[in-house]
Amino acid sequence: MSELVGQDASAYPQRKVTAADWLKIALRTLIGEGVEQVRILPLAKKLGVSRSSFYWYFKDREDLLNKLLEYWKNKNSASIVSRSCRDSASITDALIYLFECWIDETIYDPRLDFAIREWARRSRKIKEIVVRSDDERVAAIAAMFRRHGFPDQDAFIRARIVYYMQIGYYSVDLREALRARIANLAAYVRAFTGAEPAQPELQRFSRLTDEVERRRRSRR
Repeated sequence: MSELVGQDASAYPQRKVTAADWLKIALRTLIGEGVEQVRILPLAKKLGVSRSSFYWYFKDREDLLNKLLEYWKNKNSASIVSRSCRDSASITDALIYLFECWIDETIYDPRLDFAIREWARRSRKIKEIVVRSDDERVAAIAAMFRRHGFPDQDAFIRARIVYYMQIGYYSVDLREALRARIANLAAYVRAFTGAEPAQPELQRFSRLTDEVERRRRSRR
């Protein structure tokens, strides 16, 4: 540690960053540039600090990468599972709760999922983690269908259709305005469940969409 401090501490003598700052810039780099660019010295330069600062919070680069994986699991995978497990009056109500993940990036970040999947193309270990995560997500959605009376096989196939259709939606970078998605919501719900969604369910989702739109406009 003392050798590292001697090498580069003078370049950035005053600036103080936290573990959260390191994770934030690493996450941004993973999403924007890929895992190969998530390296200590380039991240330190982006933060304007000496690289010795890194070792106050992380053992090494592998430790940082593991923290990024943990963040992805806790954000993306956990969000899909938790929404699939919500108490709901009907399967249409349950599915619309799940759909919240697809429109609100504070709940589920598709760019992060894509970055992790790109990483998985280069690492067998990460590929195995992604496959397990996909299986957990599908299992949670299938359990949602089963709770609302669908037989096991039917629930599993419907879960796969719902989940992998959305993953494909992101993979081909299909761009569609939120208002257009709202206009098709009832048709999607009917296609996935065979049931007609209630107006209060659709209205709840529409209100969330309005809130998401307002947040996006405020960031511009």
